[in-house]
Amino acid sequence: FNPADRDIMLGLQDAARGLLTMVLAGPFMEGYSQTINDWYDRDIDAINEPYRPIPSGAISELQVMQQIYFLITGSLCIGLGIDVWAGHNFPAVLLCAFIGTLAGYIYSAPPLRLKQNGWSGDVAIGLCYVTLPWWCGHAAFGELDRMEYWVLPLVYSLSGIGPAIANDFKSIEGDKQFGIDSIPVMYGVDVAKWICAVAQVFPQLAVAAYLYFVGETAYAFAIAGLVLPQLYYIKMLLLVDPVANDIAFQTSCQPFFFLGLVATALCMGQHDWAV
Repeated sequence: FNPADRDIMLGLQDAARGLLTMVLAGPFMEGYSQTINDWYDRDIDAINEPYRPIPSGAISELQVMQQIYFLITGSLCIGLGIDVWAGHNFPAVLLCAFIGTLAGYIYSAPPLRLKQNGWSGDVAIGLCYVTLPWWCGHAAFGELDRMEYWVLPLVYSLSGIGPAIANDFKSIEGDKQFGIDSIPVMYGVDVAKWICAVAQVFPQLAVAAYLYFVGETAYAFAIAGLVLPQLYYIKMLLLVDPVANDIAFQTSCQPFFFLGLVATALCMGQHDWAV
């Protein structure tokens, strides 16, 4: 190790910036969205999952509010810090952090409470869990200066509707009682499991088809190949019993889902868009 070696130091700086971006997207932004969702869902969770920290009384209202404000403030400060570090003229990472905090709030809190409707709520989940972290990571190291950099993450985020629906199967009774029209509540378990399967698979195949169209054959086949184990788990777990197998289904599919996401991002980063 030679600290005078410019390449080594640039590599360490990039690694540190990447780590800071992951801290923003994970512990701060996801932590904020989960905390505020748990707060506004405390009455529902008292029925569906009474062991959770808020309905069980393990943490107080004051502690919840302190955590929410700390995570909001920290997210915006980290986002601005990454923009300054990257030398941005426009604070793209800060904007992503701001949109994330706003989306997390309107998803969970009245009067909008997007999760009150399964479609608006699940689209918001895909945006927050896929698109915003993707944009944020891209902006930390480059510019969001092509339409593909905006659109492909949005298309891929539609696959996030599948896991969001799967997560709602366990909460059907509480959702019915509190008037939350999740997809399983609106359409019933038998229809909802097929909506879940289609929503999870088809956007990924659409992205693979687009990459094939622009000449990225290897990445296209890799992403399509990563859909195959998801189809297996859809057949063996989701379609058999989505209520009993919701956790097993999600934990089995998500590694392949996120590997496909990473493969798409890597492809976008190295593709020669001038061709």
